[in-house]
Amino acid sequence: MKIKPARMLLAAAAVGCAFAPAAQADGEKIAVFTKNQTNPYFHTIRVASDTAAKQMKATVIQYVPTKPDNIPEQMSQIEDVITKKPDAIVFIPVDSRAMVPGVEKINAAGIPVVNSTDRSFGGNFVGFIGGDDLNLALATGRHLLKAMGGKGNVILIEGVRGSNVSAQRVDGYKKALAEFPNVKLLAAQPGNFQRLVALQVTENLLQSFPQVDGIMAANDAMALGALEALDGAKRKALVVGLNGDKEAVESVKAGRMLATGDYNTFKVGCIGMMAAIRAVRKLPVPKEYLFPPEVVDKTNWQGKDLPVEQRPCPTWEAQMK
Repeated sequence: MKIKPARMLLAAAAVGCAFAPAAQADGEKIAVFTKNQTNPYFHTIRVASDTAAKQMKATVIQYVPTKPDNIPEQMSQIEDVITKKPDAIVFIPVDSRAMVPGVEKINAAGIPVVNSTDRSFGGNFVGFIGGDDLNLALATGRHLLKAMGGKGNVILIEGVRGSNVSAQRVDGYKKALAEFPNVKLLAAQPGNFQRLVALQVTENLLQSFPQVDGIMAANDAMALGALEALDGAKRKALVVGLNGDKEAVESVKAGRMLATGDYNTFKVGCIGMMAAIRAVRKLPVPKEYLFPPEVVDKTNWQGKDLPVEQRPCPTWEAQMK
């Protein structure tokens, strides 16, 4: 269930104490850190943050490593953002542990920072905005295994090892597998959240295993790569992914992909940006806000295939009900 306001542990007092930027009516500059340019998830986050900023009359500086998930490059970008000193930051770490020193530098510079998507293992934040990765994967995994009739062979395509999001999603899938003793996990290998890598991993696994009935992917890009590998091998298997990306929804709509777990990515981007702006304006922000899991399949994809560039952000008040 969606977290209700009474349970949100509002961090208004913490924002006022830990950070002391001048209150502004509008025109704030907010920096947004995402992990790469290859994963559609982060494109959606960037579009959503731009949309929310426009609605609230703020401006955005986007920081994206040129090499996917590159730790030294994101650390260098942190040094740059501290020099530029925006009013606030929305931060997705490329590595939850390795970027803690960078977050601590941001804290020392007195810039309010909202953590999004991947939980940082350290540092001080206005709050965390994201999804319930474990339960999203658990619900989506159950959907796949039920569709398989509770029996057969599956492979699991993980994300980036060391990523907290990947770890949570893999745990969720494995919890689902534990509920179906007649389903065998043949292999679990990382696809680094990238379509091409997942395609290659799946090709190799299909050569190793003559019978694969289901594929669990830790994001939609990898699920789509797995579908391409199946097509190339002239094989059939039920495939699920996570995030609810537009292309994945289109694949579900066309009957190629069984389902995708909707992470509410666009709303995560919107609310993360709104939280950062509200922190600067000294308005209440929840210490944590998690979007509830939802599995998108052939019965309920309607309305979820709208391009992200055409979507409006929800109002803060409507989302926090």
